[in-house]
Amino acid sequence: MDNPCSGYLVSGGGARVWVDAGSGTLAQLQRHVRLDELDAIWVSHLHADHSADLLTAYYGALYADIQLAAPIPLYGPPGIADRLAHFLTNTAARSPIESAFAVEELHDGHRVAVGALTLTSHAVAHGIPAFALRVDVGGRSLAYSGDTAPCPGLTSLAGGCDVLLCEAESAQAPSEGERVHHTPEDAGDTARVAEARRLIVTHIGRFLTPQQAVARASTRFDGPIDFAAPGATHSVD
Repeated sequence: MDNPCSGYLVSGGGARVWVDAGSGTLAQLQRHVRLDELDAIWVSHLHADHSADLLTAYYGALYADIQLAAPIPLYGPPGIADRLAHFLTNTAARSPIESAFAVEELHDGHRVAVGALTLTSHAVAHGIPAFALRVDVGGRSLAYSGDTAPCPGLTSLAGGCDVLLCEAESAQAPSEGERVHHTPEDAGDTARVAEARRLIVTHIGRFLTPQQAVARASTRFDGPIDFAAPGATHSVD
């Protein structure tokens, strides 16, 4: 209850970006900003816990008591427009998702200015097309892992950032097979190698408490560590 997954409102320099749109995040977002007040939406990958509320946002953008001046810029993995249209189309005619969203597909090294914010995306290791994000504004920087195993793409993107927002989904690394998530220790390692100034762990797996995740990450990273509690606000200083 009251714990949507996963989504974040990133704001700076007057610009506001909805980062990931998992289940339940639209309701929480509207406590802070209306859809027609967003400058952009950025989606790391197309698993439902990071993208499902785009379906609700489509109807909200077109049929709620707001008036879009223009479709909302939507940055997401290749195929995001067709994925949305597949879910939303109920007749022989394709749903006009472009009426709500101005879609631009991400690629490794994608960079775009959203108001005063610079958004840079790097491909990461999650078994499907997936991206991490770096937001720079006024000499400050936030890096967000999305969902990924430890990988050079994330470490490079997060290099020297003020804050690394990093998932810690896995209680332990798999003994075999493909890795697709960080453990808390991995999050600490990534923050340390990237020389991040502060670590915030998020997307904690259900077999961990936030306190356990923070404690385990602290065995690998000496800087400040916080947990992204639902509804919490964190400043990037």
